[in-house]
Amino acid sequence: MRYKIALLGGDGIGPAVINEGVKVLNAVGKKFGIDFEYEKALIGGCAYDDCGTPLPVSTIAAAKEADAVYLGAVGDWKYDSLPADVRPEKALLGIRKELNLFANLRPAIVFDELVASSTLKPEVVKGVDIMMVRELTGDVYFGQPRGIEMRDGQRAGFNNMIYYESEIERIANVAFETAMKRNKKLCSVDKANVLDCSRLWREVVTKVSEQYPDVELSHMYVDNAAMQLIRNPKQFDVVVTGNIFGDILSDEASMLSGSLGMLPSASLSDSRKGMYEPIHGSAPDLKGKNIVNPIATILSAAMMLRYSFSKNEEALTIENAVKSVLKKGYRTQDIYTSGLTLVSTDKMGDLIASEILN
Repeated sequence: MRYKIALLGGDGIGPAVINEGVKVLNAVGKKFGIDFEYEKALIGGCAYDDCGTPLPVSTIAAAKEADAVYLGAVGDWKYDSLPADVRPEKALLGIRKELNLFANLRPAIVFDELVASSTLKPEVVKGVDIMMVRELTGDVYFGQPRGIEMRDGQRAGFNNMIYYESEIERIANVAFETAMKRNKKLCSVDKANVLDCSRLWREVVTKVSEQYPDVELSHMYVDNAAMQLIRNPKQFDVVVTGNIFGDILSDEASMLSGSLGMLPSASLSDSRKGMYEPIHGSAPDLKGKNIVNPIATILSAAMMLRYSFSKNEEALTIENAVKSVLKKGYRTQDIYTSGLTLVSTDKMGDLIASEILN
């Protein structure tokens, strides 16, 4: 078996965590007889420095030719003054569009070993296992018209929140299929009491639900959902929502685990191709310090094996290795508590890779 993976390390801590993910993938390859071929390409600020654009044509080509894309992170404060169309973050929107990545899956799981790392009470977070399903290609991030212009003697900024029925149907089907593989419970989040766009969202999701009679569907306004994620997160199993609400809520849900360094993500297209990345940012202040947590990136590799390559046993091997290393008391700085063993970025990667091969 041979799979080609486009490696987009990006900026800040991105290349460092991707290195650890590759280390773990290679351990999986050795154990299961899989040959992973890697092609590195530039994205984000480093691409702008080298090519004058955050998303070079060569990077798009490498991503399209690969079986999956493995992304670190993009962005750095030094690029904040650049025009909007060449900011590093523009590359994320661009590559999602080029690869038609419309469904973002973000699991928010609280490992028993990390209950104490959460800022919430143990009885609130213990046992949390939520799958956030976020639509990626519509909403205010892509809606037209958009811009900044003079109106009545002053500048006005505007973005258009827009969803087409087909876009909502597509993401709803992903969410219902995901729910069918879990606990058959789906909560759709919108703002239908205020927004016309959300009213259409709710109507379409409800219509799609008729195809999945075994799934219990509920609806919740986004402001209430934000509160309920903190008040009683265990009420949720699968959550589906639009682009901007999903952006905010999935980051909120990630903190139930105590650290952004623990949460992976998968961005999927209609085909099996996907892009896999940790949800944390580039953290330029931590670059080169060898202290960041690579587990989110490593768990993203597990999602790659499961969703793009249909290798569930191999994915479980990575996930179980992570749990085993945590159970043995090893921690990076972000999840460290007194009495445990503090390790570096590369040491954590070594430990997980070693656990796979044992």
